[in-house]
This record gives sequence, structure tokens and C-alpha cells, in this order.
Amino acid sequence: MASFLVYICGYQNYKTYKIMKFLFTFAFYLIPFTFFGQESISFYFENNKSALNQVELAKLNKWIAANKNSKILSITGSTDEVGSSGYNDTLSQKRVDYIFNKVKLSVKIREDFKSVSLGEKGALSNNKAENRKAILVFLQEKDLAKEALLIQPKVEVDVSKDMHTNELIPIEEEAMNFPEGATLEEKIQLSRPGTLIVLPEIQFYKNSFGIMPSSQREIFELIRIMTMNPKLYIEIQGHICCVDKDVRNLSLDRAKQVRRVLQSNYILERRIKVKGFGVSKPKFPIPEATEEQAAANRRVEIMILEK
Repeated sequence: MASFLVYICGYQNYKTYKIMKFLFTFAFYLIPFTFFGQESISFYFENNKSALNQVELAKLNKWIAANKNSKILSITGSTDEVGSSGYNDTLSQKRVDYIFNKVKLSVKIREDFKSVSLGEKGALSNNKAENRKAILVFLQEKDLAKEALLIQPKVEVDVSKDMHTNELIPIEEEAMNFPEGATLEEKIQLSRPGTLIVLPEIQFYKNSFGIMPSSQREIFELIRIMTMNPKLYIEIQGHICCVDKDVRNLSLDRAKQVRRVLQSNYILERRIKVKGFGVSKPKFPIPEATEEQAAANRRVEIMILEK
């Protein structure tokens, strides 16, 4: 993971690396639950497998039989560090989906249930086998009467500058008639509040918020521009493609992941708002007719809030 973090940070900067390692290692704090009074159980997978072996499956079935009246709060998947980060993100999500599909018809699911895929970022043990798992967090039947007290949603404090972004009228990039071949910096210079600018090079591994290494150039160009322009405030907007509904809120997770990289490079959080639009604002009708249309829908944009 060390080499991957140094690579994604873009610079051989030890302080930046340490910040990124902290953010990735403790990614499980994104789960919006306090864990006081809750129970958890882990199920372990064999290497490169997204289905449980017979021993672990028997363990899961035994748990289901004993917890018909419990309530599931979250399932978090992780992998070891073998393989690419993109592959591991996908594998850990498959592990989460596998457990969810086994329990969904037999055990109650809380309405704000969280499906979390950590991939190799959840590899906290030196023993690889201990990292190949899915953790199921639940409330037992005896505690359901105290559910409102035990489950207190984590309030995400937005310390961004108090700007009423809903009052801004979005201006599509095409309407700005930027000069052909204009750079990101030139587009920002020519923009006004409300202007949307697509960042086409920022791409993610399939079904995850893991940023692909090919995104590095554009992300760090944005970091450079924001460093040179301290009065620039933006909103990072995530969009996905190819599905009817963003059930996992992946578009927001992707926007947040871009913000984490900016923050790790000393861009203040109050200068960056985030929003996920799912599939509500496609460039082309869904289902898309071509991969080019899907790529256009599956995008990250920034909205200029102030400069």
C-alpha cells in the first residue's frame, strides 16, 4: 500500500504520504454509526474468493438462524494487499454483496443500512488471511427497544464556507463556449460562479471510489490551480452511468474521495464542497447507446462557487 499511496499523492513528500496513509487506514470511520451497544461478526474469505467456503458459510447460516429478529446496520468488506487496488475494491464489494444477498430475506435491515467496500484500505492486520473478510454490524433483538438511543447517526459537519450553492444557476460547460483546447486553468479564469467544468481524466475503478492512477495529472493540476488561487472555492460533483439508481451513493463517495486527495495536499476543506447526483443529470439518456456516452455520463465536474 505504501507505494500506491506515494504514487497517488504524486510527490515524494513524506508528510503528504503520512496524511494519506492516515485517511486510508481509518476509512472505516466513514460508517455513520456509533458502535456502543452494537454487535459485530466477521466472515472470512479464501484468497481471491467472493463466496464463503463451507466452514464460513455454515457459520453465517448459524448466525442467520439465531438472529431472525436482529437488525443489520452495516456490512464492510476488505481484502489483503495482493493485487491492484482497483481489483481489491471490486473484490471487497463482491464480498459485501455476497453476505447481503445471503441475509436480506431472513434478517431485518435498517433503513439507513451502509454497504462499505474498503478494499485493501481495510488491510489492518499483518496476517493476510485476517484481512480477507466482511464485517457485519447488527443490533440484537433484546436491544431493539433502545435502538434510537444506541444508533445515533454520525453528523457530518460541513465546514465549507457558508455559500448558498442552491442559489447559483448552473452554467453547463458547453454554454461557456471556451476556446478550443482551453486548459483547466484557462477555463477557470474565464468562468463565473455557477460554471460547471468537466474533469474528464478523473476516472475510478468499476463500482468503487478508488481513483485510477491515470487521474493523477488532472487532480494535481487542480491542486496547483487552487494553491495558486486561494480565493477559489469549488464544489466537486460526482455522476455515475449505466444504472437506474445510485443505490450505494457512489457518486457522492467519488466526489468525497477527490476532496480527500485535495485536502491531503493542503487545500482547506472549507474551500471544497461535495455533491453526488447519481444518474439524475446524464449527458445522454440511460441506458447509454455507446461506451462514449457512458463515459460522458460517468464524470466528475467542478462548479465554481467563488474566485
